[in-house]
Amino acid sequence: MKSVWNSCKAAFAMFSKIPAPMVDWNKENMKYMMCFFPFVGAVIGVLTWLTGCVLGNYVKLEPFFLTVILTVIPVVVTGGIHVDGLLDTSDALSSWQERTRRLEILKDSHAGAFAVITACVYFILWLGVWSQLQNNPKGICIMSMGYMMSRCLSGIGVITFPKAKSDGTVAEFSRNASEITARNILMVMFVILVALMLWISPVMGVLAVLSALLVFWWYHHMAMKYFGGTTGDLSGFFLCICEVVMALVLALAGAVIL
Repeated sequence: MKSVWNSCKAAFAMFSKIPAPMVDWNKENMKYMMCFFPFVGAVIGVLTWLTGCVLGNYVKLEPFFLTVILTVIPVVVTGGIHVDGLLDTSDALSSWQERTRRLEILKDSHAGAFAVITACVYFILWLGVWSQLQNNPKGICIMSMGYMMSRCLSGIGVITFPKAKSDGTVAEFSRNASEITARNILMVMFVILVALMLWISPVMGVLAVLSALLVFWWYHHMAMKYFGGTTGDLSGFFLCICEVVMALVLALAGAVIL
């Protein structure tokens, strides 16, 4: 039980800016860390739902101001750790270098032109999405759960995909994780989230799940083709792309259905 609690603390300390008690970074404490990764998404989801469905209805805020709040919630909660992976990967993919050079670019702390362009496009898309979803409570609820779903898939990728590097963060997590247990728990969480999304709205739920799975398939193909496996940056890249694609699909679906 102690190792489970420590794994929970380690997950929040690693993947969020939420204050968490100190924990030793050893194999025992990291054993079930990926199982708690989706709960960081749950925090983002709850805040998103409260902001979009509660604050938006009972507090008179300008629509654009509400849109901005919804856009920055994930960054505030996570500290932008996954956006960093998005930008690093964008630079590496846009370089069109050979595999070794791409992996070196992932480790480069400097942001290239393509990272800046990607950041601008990424946040503009989110502003547009939330502007469209503001009056769609079902879409907001499904997207709130999407933050957990993306982390379930990201965690499954960390555990099951080949590793591009033997000394990276993802490789370290995989070595220390109880892989079968963590994978099975993440898969059960994913199935529960699918059921909840379908219960809220069968059409939008199906579209959201299918879009997440398609991005996950593409992520595996891209990681293997261009990097020879996954890394921490690639996992963050997938998570960001998965979430914004789900949100775009929900926004468009909501516009058609409503």
